[in-house]
Amino acid sequence: MFTWLAAGWVTAMAVGLLSALWVQRSQYPWFWDDLSYYVRVRTVGRAVRSRMQRGVITYLDCFIHQAKKTPDKAFIVYEDQHLSYGEVDGRSGRFARVFQKEVGVRRGDVVALLMCNEPDFVCAWLGLCKLAAQVAFLNTNLKPRALLHCLDCCGATRLVVGADVLSGVLEVLAELQQQQVEVWVVDHASPSSGVSTLLDKVELVSADERVMAGPSDVDIMSNFLFIFTSGTTGVSKATRVGHFKAIMSMSFLQLCGARCSDVIYITLPLYHMSASLLGIGGCIQLGATCVLKKKFSAGQFWKDCMKNEVTVFLYIGELCRYLVNQPTMLEERAHKVRVAAGSGLRADVWREFTRRFGRIGVREGYGLTEASIGFLNYTDEVGPIGRASYFNKLNMPFELLRCDAETYEPVRTDTGRCVPCQRGETGLLVAPLSFTNQFLGYAGNKTQSEKKLLRDVLRQGDVYFNTGDLMLHDHRDFLYFRDRLGDTFRWKGENVSTTEVSEALSSVDFIQDVNVYGVTVPGYEGRAGMAAVVLKADHALDGGKLYRNLVRTLPAYAWPRFLRIQESLDVTETYKQRKQTLVQEGFHPGSVRGPLYFLDTSRKDYISLTPPVYHDIINAQVKL
Repeated sequence: MFTWLAAGWVTAMAVGLLSALWVQRSQYPWFWDDLSYYVRVRTVGRAVRSRMQRGVITYLDCFIHQAKKTPDKAFIVYEDQHLSYGEVDGRSGRFARVFQKEVGVRRGDVVALLMCNEPDFVCAWLGLCKLAAQVAFLNTNLKPRALLHCLDCCGATRLVVGADVLSGVLEVLAELQQQQVEVWVVDHASPSSGVSTLLDKVELVSADERVMAGPSDVDIMSNFLFIFTSGTTGVSKATRVGHFKAIMSMSFLQLCGARCSDVIYITLPLYHMSASLLGIGGCIQLGATCVLKKKFSAGQFWKDCMKNEVTVFLYIGELCRYLVNQPTMLEERAHKVRVAAGSGLRADVWREFTRRFGRIGVREGYGLTEASIGFLNYTDEVGPIGRASYFNKLNMPFELLRCDAETYEPVRTDTGRCVPCQRGETGLLVAPLSFTNQFLGYAGNKTQSEKKLLRDVLRQGDVYFNTGDLMLHDHRDFLYFRDRLGDTFRWKGENVSTTEVSEALSSVDFIQDVNVYGVTVPGYEGRAGMAAVVLKADHALDGGKLYRNLVRTLPAYAWPRFLRIQESLDVTETYKQRKQTLVQEGFHPGSVRGPLYFLDTSRKDYISLTPPVYHDIINAQVKL
């Protein structure tokens, strides 16, 4: 009798387990992925807390800890240079001594760093950190007047500049002297009496003169760095990046699956958070080796990976698109790369990238310089920027809010509260401010800082950070980036996503690159779609074919009414497409250089936009 009952219980339990497994696989197929990632995040968090309890608190503390732990391990490989962790520690200490003794840098001073990718960028940066100075990373593509603006924003009184970008600084040297900003070049000689040299002094510092690590008794919520926004929609803003965000960023590569044995290729500019905090910081946390490139080269990329036995690389924006547009080469499948980590990879490029370049695990993420809200797609699903599972919302709470496409403001009810989106609905991503999601604001710009905050969102007194980004949370708990407010435009009473239109146009075989935006048309509300297009080599525009593709892939209100053909697209150093100038130029034949076309739906084709056609459009002789 007992045996029969036992057998019955075993059978019942087996049936129950199988039923539970069936429900999990059919209803929650990513449950184990979500749980595994949650455990990984918690494990990394516990390790960070344990490390902080031992006194390893700041970004600098982490580096010094790693330098003591593995002094002979290769840290930076740059061209023919190979610097170990111990060597970078020593050289950064000599920089610190010169900054302290010759430059007069003291704790809390703001020092601007204008350098291209090279080992001394890292050494100078860490040297300043050893003096507890605040470093401001400057974009090396800044025009002279924009440089003055950035220095004024962050309040820097000293500018450390690389020898290869000094010429732009010399153009405004007189203004810098008037503002009492000292200029120091990372070189042995100077072309001007108003510019002092650093390298000759660094090489005179003996080992026993080096400044050792500064005190770790810093406020972890205080400012660590200034990183400037790209300025794609206006002048650059100096974002304050706190110590806590910096150490959180160092975990990114580890969460992507990178290990201490990896060789990590960084081609992105170090003044960008992805390269400096996620990339260099990620190498430091892992004790991995960084292969540093002065500037990204699509033609040299896979050769570099082969030469240096790269296993992980960082990407952002259109970098991967540049790679898939390159001619086929042997090295693109003979490499050892196993992980590509970054953000901004469009789905069409993603599919081609994984098909063409071998078994590389793409870890697409989302993050911001200003705040700590972020996501990571740790699955093999193509397209999403992350997951919105129960576990992930425990780590990173957020909301998607309904938003007015004209005002860019969240929709509010009669009680003044915002309206959360339903699944499958595109909404504005916001996250509550907290200890783990701090926003220190923009230096010298209280107005813009306040604009990034939303108050009384779901209840009285709450405060949320407004990312300005539109996301979609689908029924499978995947999150998709849809657009950045200001890029999305409204036409014919409908919201048009520039990302979706770009993907549709990119699927046409004669189009290489595309930048979609909205332009105003007299007599019409909203903005009509327009696209700047780069054609593939030896290809011509086939308007009829493009029209048929639009009919097949997009609703009529999303069709670009205007096209302009360009030799290349204007992008920032971090491969974000610039739209402001394109929007301002509009579709006037006199303002646009290069071929210009108009979608004539009666002909089912794009026709040349001549002055007479333009006249007919603005005078409502042609209906859009």
